[in-house]
Amino acid sequence: MFATWWAWALAALVLGILEVVAPTYILLGFAIGAGAVSAGLVTGLLDGLVASAYGPAWLGVIFAVLSLIAWLALRALFGKPGGSAETFEKDINE
Repeated sequence: MFATWWAWALAALVLGILEVVAPTYILLGFAIGAGAVSAGLVTGLLDGLVASAYGPAWLGVIFAVLSLIAWLALRALFGKPGGSAETFEKDINE
């Protein structure tokens, strides 16, 4: 079940939709991680890993690592949420 690419693709789609509904900037990293695992299964890059006895566990570890990397990259790209407020010391009308 955990080795099927379409389940990971569906999880990526659902997480992406949830990110649009509730913009928290957290679910997008998980969606990218699930999409990357799905792409790895479709292309055959993860077939040897899935064939092992601990296949689903390793897929979960790969998903977690890729999601963390994606989240850190998104945070570096877009910055901290709410940290972009600009303050002014001098009023333009003075």
